[in-house]
Amino acid sequence: MTAARVAMVAGETSGDLLAGLILDGLKTQWPALQSAGIGGPHMRARGFDAWWDSQRLAVHGYNWEVFQRLAELLRIRRQLRDRLLADPPSVFVGVDAPDFNLGLEADLRAKGVKTVHFVCPSIWAWRANRVEKIRRAADHVLCIFPFEPELLAGHGIAATYVGHPLASVIPLAPDRHAARQRLGLAQDALVLAVLPGSRTSEIRYIAPAFFAAAALVSQVFPAVEIIVPAVPSLIDTVRQAARAAGIEARIRILSGQSHDALAACDCTLIASGTATLEAALFKRPMVIGYRMQSLSWRLMRRKQLQPWVGLPNILCGEFVVPELLQDAATPQALAAEVLRWLRARDDSPSTIEALEQRFTALHHLLRRDTARLAADAIQKVVSST
Repeated sequence: MTAARVAMVAGETSGDLLAGLILDGLKTQWPALQSAGIGGPHMRARGFDAWWDSQRLAVHGYNWEVFQRLAELLRIRRQLRDRLLADPPSVFVGVDAPDFNLGLEADLRAKGVKTVHFVCPSIWAWRANRVEKIRRAADHVLCIFPFEPELLAGHGIAATYVGHPLASVIPLAPDRHAARQRLGLAQDALVLAVLPGSRTSEIRYIAPAFFAAAALVSQVFPAVEIIVPAVPSLIDTVRQAARAAGIEARIRILSGQSHDALAACDCTLIASGTATLEAALFKRPMVIGYRMQSLSWRLMRRKQLQPWVGLPNILCGEFVVPELLQDAATPQALAAEVLRWLRARDDSPSTIEALEQRFTALHHLLRRDTARLAADAIQKVVSST
């Protein structure tokens, strides 16, 4: 096949990044590729026709914000489904965003459209009940963790391990010197990167505790450089949170540049999510924190199947970095764990080295030619009868 029409939906910033990498592989497979649907800047840079922006799908937890936006999200999904059924693509690829994509994929597949879901929902961590939804929705699942295809095969779901795209994007040996130069940081500076999330609701619930913790750290290390990479559209929201915490003058808010921030830092205080895996691939000590609306927290806790929430801990099978969640994520507790890592830089460098070695092994495990493997799997789905 020399050409294909691929419809895609990627939710939020991380999904846009992952989908952009997959588009690279698809365009190698099909140079005349046409792609459209819901996406962000990384996808548009590859010629993707974004009918809606991926940030429209950014919701968080089970709070009132989600219910307020439910009608809007259902309307977008219905309009997209009708548009795709009126002019069916060669294949539909849903990238993450399972709450939005699985239902859409099931509707499309029932009408004969071939479907691929990229990033297996975390049925091994929580939401095991999603297995049946995946089986109805996807002709094939592209998995980013090596243990997932066997798990899915046990439920009769075809899947391929394609590695984690970020493991190929992030170098095995990150260049801290170059990152600090790009950010204008002194090479001998003590640097803390604070990443409170990429959603408005995450900034609301997580940033106050993170910024208060950073203020406590700066009392112990007055010279510490505190950098805060922020989604460009949320910079004002982040600045307001910093101002409310009384730390605006002590931090530098970056427009994006999260990878530079992680490469440059000595430690990161980071919200649970994909960013924690990025921090691990940059081989950085981290403190994982998370807070959400109390009802959302109670519902999520009931579904948790493992003792870990942070991806580095899940993949390593133990607490290699601290996690402080909900009521445990107090400024004092977060600051204490950050200070432990910062002091280890001088007092216990072997502790840092051991963590770096663990993360390097993880990096090798996840590093595959994701774009090619994903494109090959998608091509087989398209060619199948």
